[in-house]
Amino acid sequence: MKILKFGGTSVGNAERISKVLDIIESYHKNNIKIASVFSAFGGVTNSLIELSEKALARDDSYLGIFQALRLKHFEIFDALVTHSKKTSIQEKIANLFDDLNDILKGVYLLKELTPRIIDNVISYGERLSAYIISEALKSRNIECGFLDTTKIIKTNSAFGNANVNYEITNENIRKYFKKHTKTQIITGFIASNESGEITTLGRGGSDLTASIIGAALKANEIEIWTDVNGILTADPRKVKEAIPLKAVTYQEAMEMSYFGAKVIYPPTMQPAFDNNIKIRIRNTFNPDFKGTIVLKKQPKIKFNAKGISSVDNITLIRVSGSGLFANENITGRIFSSLGDAKINSLLLTQGSSGLSICIAVLPQNGSKAKKVIEKELRLEIFDGQIREITAEKNLSIVAVVGEDMRHTPGISGRVFDALGKNGVNIIAIAQGSSELNISFVIKKEELPKALNVLHDSLFLAERKINNIFLIGTGLVGSALIKYIDDKKDFLKKEKGIEIRICGLANSKKMVFDMNGIKMNNWKQALEKSKSKSDIKKFVAEMKKMNLANSVFVDCTANETAIPYYNDILNSSISLTTPNKIANTKEFSFYKKLRNTSEKNNVKFLYSTNVGAGLPIISTIKDLVNSGEKITKIEGILSGTLSYIFNEYESEKSFSEIVREAKEKGYTEPDPRDDLNGLDVARKLLILIREIGKDFELDDIEVENIVPAKARKVKSTDSFLKILDGKNKEFDKRKISAQKNNSKLRYVAKYENGKAVVKLMEVNQSHPFYNLKGNDNIVSITTSNYATQPLTIRGRGAGADFTASGIYADILRIINYLS
Repeated sequence: MKILKFGGTSVGNAERISKVLDIIESYHKNNIKIASVFSAFGGVTNSLIELSEKALARDDSYLGIFQALRLKHFEIFDALVTHSKKTSIQEKIANLFDDLNDILKGVYLLKELTPRIIDNVISYGERLSAYIISEALKSRNIECGFLDTTKIIKTNSAFGNANVNYEITNENIRKYFKKHTKTQIITGFIASNESGEITTLGRGGSDLTASIIGAALKANEIEIWTDVNGILTADPRKVKEAIPLKAVTYQEAMEMSYFGAKVIYPPTMQPAFDNNIKIRIRNTFNPDFKGTIVLKKQPKIKFNAKGISSVDNITLIRVSGSGLFANENITGRIFSSLGDAKINSLLLTQGSSGLSICIAVLPQNGSKAKKVIEKELRLEIFDGQIREITAEKNLSIVAVVGEDMRHTPGISGRVFDALGKNGVNIIAIAQGSSELNISFVIKKEELPKALNVLHDSLFLAERKINNIFLIGTGLVGSALIKYIDDKKDFLKKEKGIEIRICGLANSKKMVFDMNGIKMNNWKQALEKSKSKSDIKKFVAEMKKMNLANSVFVDCTANETAIPYYNDILNSSISLTTPNKIANTKEFSFYKKLRNTSEKNNVKFLYSTNVGAGLPIISTIKDLVNSGEKITKIEGILSGTLSYIFNEYESEKSFSEIVREAKEKGYTEPDPRDDLNGLDVARKLLILIREIGKDFELDDIEVENIVPAKARKVKSTDSFLKILDGKNKEFDKRKISAQKNNSKLRYVAKYENGKAVVKLMEVNQSHPFYNLKGNDNIVSITTSNYATQPLTIRGRGAGADFTASGIYADILRIINYLS
């Protein structure tokens, strides 16, 4: 036999009740014996309480609420009850409302609303709902009986939260079901005392009714039908990726409920637990889904971390002082005083030194708890044994729950590692004596991020969601978006990685979407956005969204975002950029960014600063981190200048090649920005700093190959005309190199503390001699690579290639966060 229970959300209106009737009918057709417990129709209990209070206050508006309630029940009745005895049933329902109206009139006239009367009033919710549903089933030719549980469940007289007399109740239930073999439609929540007065079972009362009946009848299973697919790994309102669990133990269910899970209320499960009866949580609106089963732990079922729950708003009371050390008396007095004041402690943790205690309480009890403890310890405070008692507000408790956490190495490590890498600071930690949960206190504002970070780490190990905030949608930025879009299926299928672009900005507009901007529609999203581009507001909104696994990507070529880098890293958001400016400002700023990223456990990556997608910076970092001493770095670090001097080996003039490079888009809009050598010097500066040297741009000797006369002219055309007149000077250098069996190369070089960027002759033995096209090349000499330097060569320019390098940096950050 199975006991089914349907809550208010399942019976909110005629359409929903029809789905419930379909479920019951399916059991009937499959010859499965059931009994069904029903709550009041959705919202009815609250309405009954409201109209009682208004009647007490002699507020005549209670009559309107009463009529609306009456109409709601008759509308459901008319829609669902169609059999031949409909008229007589309608009269019975009308009589129930007449009785209710008489009670309310008495409340109105006598101005008296005792707990006994309130229980009587709200009992009409269940009595009406179960009766109407029983008659609706009969309209479907399903034989059933209506069971008013005030006749069989007996309690004491603690109205509002009565205690069940199980000995009498169990006997009544067994006798009743022995005589009544039809499917029973049962009122939830209500009972009666020894005098026959109606009582109610308190919070979760209808669940308790199902549990009581199931236990008394030794049912095979109790099914709690609600509006979710079972017990989820987290609250779906806070974690959109929450998934239903197949099974949890009784203890896990109670732990999760204690820390905020709303599906089931622990005390209501006790009769089922005591009798080892399985409880299954199912979805009325998805009846084919099997839901979550709650049971005793069984060896064949694997149990580990099961869910994340939270208490969203708490106050943390801190008591500290030397008087706490090895003083059980003070600790006992603290909790006795809180108990006497009816203040419930949600979490307790004590430092290993024994010099402080933290107690979490509900916010409405925070100030009271502090005063109670101060009063209790007033002498110790006066003597200086207690240094301070503080109440810290706007905090939350997060609990990670799981039966086998005590036997599973690494769970705690994963929890705290994931939080740390996302900048979630833990204020207090506690682990229950049962070792079923790890609980910790964090700032309330960090709760959404913490829940999502933990959920991804513990329950979506095969899929990681990462959130990108990108500024700069020019050639490189656009190429990056396309690259990510092209790789999304591969990432999802092969790597379990999902990248969402949640913030996007160009020079004119910006747009945000925490669920991800569609990458095949990002241009239109920007165009339609009403938000003007503002880097300060962009960063503020990114911080406000506070998404887990966030990465800021700067694809601009200017200083717009540079002043905000430190703030972004301090907000525990990793950063990657092809923009060289931050790394070539004063050395103190360069160091500050690295110190900030290390302090906040985030990444600051910039592999594309030198060589676009080539692994130049990463190789140098690896060499340095392995203890390798780098003695010399040489490189051709400009794809533009590489192309120009590789082409200059032909019969073409120097100015002709520069024009050709400009037309092909290899140069900056003004080629002088390439030929003056500053860009190459900046790249060399970054490499020098990467090997640990305190170096500034002014320390590098730079040969500017822009003719002196052409440096100050305003237009590019004027510059090119002047360059035409300088071809002979460049030819002389080329001819000189050819006589020496060498070629001209624009080389960046660092050796023995000296750095130069200049046009050099390289002979046939030099690794730069055979360079082609617009390739970059770097030669690194170390103690182990002394006679044959380590050489990295390849395409070093182009939006697509740079985008691939940024993408690689993003993946490095994702792997770190994972």
